[in-house]
Amino acid sequence: MAGGCFWCLEAVYQRARGVKKVISGYSGGSVDHPDFDKIHLMDTGHAETVQITFDPKIISYAKILEIFYSIHDPTTLNRQGYDVGEEYRSVIFYHDREQKKTAEEITQNYAAKAWSDPIVTQITPFEKFWPAENYHQDFYNKNTNVGYCQVIINPKLDKFKKQFKELLK
Repeated sequence: MAGGCFWCLEAVYQRARGVKKVISGYSGGSVDHPDFDKIHLMDTGHAETVQITFDPKIISYAKILEIFYSIHDPTTLNRQGYDVGEEYRSVIFYHDREQKKTAEEITQNYAAKAWSDPIVTQITPFEKFWPAENYHQDFYNKNTNVGYCQVIINPKLDKFKKQFKELLK
């Protein structure tokens, strides 16, 4: 899924019980082997994305989507705060029919009630995922004192911890 800067989503999901692995990367574009510079300087169509591996016995896909809709603004097209551009769009890449159905239900029954403005999150089939460069992986944990982490990521983590405390690792 993609919801703005992948560092934000990665940091939150790394703290969710049942999530085994989170990888930052790129999806939804037309260029093979994209990198950070290409997606930000060229029109590749990729979004900054996280790939989440989870144990459905501990955390459901629906709960992962509720977290997603709670920690980013799904009502702003191609934007999250100061991050502007198609690469920061809100999108759920589903892997099968069941995930698509769940994504549509959570969007309509959870997100639409949580946000007063219309939801612009795309729900689209997963095609390819390209891991981001190593310096993007585990970014928050390695850079907690960086201004972006303190000003942008910390409030999302605080919101997650308050709203989903039963899911904290």
